[in-house]
Amino acid sequence: MTQTTPLASLPMYDWPEVHAETDAQWQALRAAMACVDLPETLTRPDTGPYKLNDHWRDPALVFSQCCWGPLDAGMIGFLIPLAQPDYGAWPGGRGPFYRSAMVVRKGEGAPAPLPSGPAAELPDGALKGRRFACNDTESLSGYRGLAADLGADPATLAAQAILSGGHRNSVRMVAQHEADIAVIDCRSWALAQRFEPEAASRLEVIGWTGEQPGIAYVTSRATDASAVTAMREGLLAAGCHPVAPR
Repeated sequence: MTQTTPLASLPMYDWPEVHAETDAQWQALRAAMACVDLPETLTRPDTGPYKLNDHWRDPALVFSQCCWGPLDAGMIGFLIPLAQPDYGAWPGGRGPFYRSAMVVRKGEGAPAPLPSGPAAELPDGALKGRRFACNDTESLSGYRGLAADLGADPATLAAQAILSGGHRNSVRMVAQHEADIAVIDCRSWALAQRFEPEAASRLEVIGWTGEQPGIAYVTSRATDASAVTAMREGLLAAGCHPVAPR
């Protein structure tokens, strides 16, 4: 009988510049779940448009991250949410919740401060006549959350919807006049300000989406039930939040 090698990944914010930070994060998480035999090193899957879906379906996947957009779109049939990390370190994050910054080029919209409450604060008609860049249509932070706030499919409100394949690409596309507007989750926006300073400096935040549950830590539905319980308990003890009700 062929034995599969357990896989672990943290793909959602693992920009090349922060590989070492992601590896250190994994070692801290692994230590918090020390009672479970987890891989020492991370797998780095293809994060292109919809490519992570194949990775998330792998029954050998013992630990990963998944956005609630793909989970709600069907990945919940393959993955068990374990816990929610804390987003409080990033402007726009609060406990297990995050929100996205709506960005345009400077001079093409009025700057907007962070909302004081959980609701969205978006300019009226922001998408009208503009080319809207989104990472993919399953993304909660880049598409579905905005749709919920607007009560309509963003693609029907914009002049054009362009799939960028990732928040970093969306930032670049708006800065380079290849698109006009995007919504970037707060942690990715912080990464862009660190590692895409030229592009980010050309952009203005003109609004914020409403709070949504942040990206969840997950495991395959093939993972042993005792390991699921032990990982969840370890994560909660380490300061993560219970899975947000859906």
